[in-house]
Amino acid sequence: MQSKQVIVVDDDPGMLRAIQRLLRQHDYEPILFSSAEELEQHAAINKALCIILDIDLNNRRSGIDLRHQLKADGIAVPVIFVTGNASPSVREAALQSGCVAFLTKPFSAHELIEPLRQAVGPPQRGP
Repeated sequence: MQSKQVIVVDDDPGMLRAIQRLLRQHDYEPILFSSAEELEQHAAINKALCIILDIDLNNRRSGIDLRHQLKADGIAVPVIFVTGNASPSVREAALQSGCVAFLTKPFSAHELIEPLRQAVGPPQRGP
């Protein structure tokens, strides 16, 4: 059976809860992290379908830097970036890192779910 896990990394608890609800409504299993450090301690990153990653994380960590580190570590899970920073330079850096989508907060449910489905397909329903 295909994994339905989607990792979400965002230092805003409200955003984590909102994305969690949205993913559950679409039959994905969200795994939530409030920091890059928490994600880096997670042993099963490669089992996730996708990572929804905030660009401006706490502790001066950048989601883009984290994406580069994951790639260097051989983790090839697709990434969707979300951010409140719509600057062209941030967008360009995110796109160059190899993300499947770049979303500016606030974004609609459709804006998140469509690139997720395009990247990984809809979750398979259980028996």
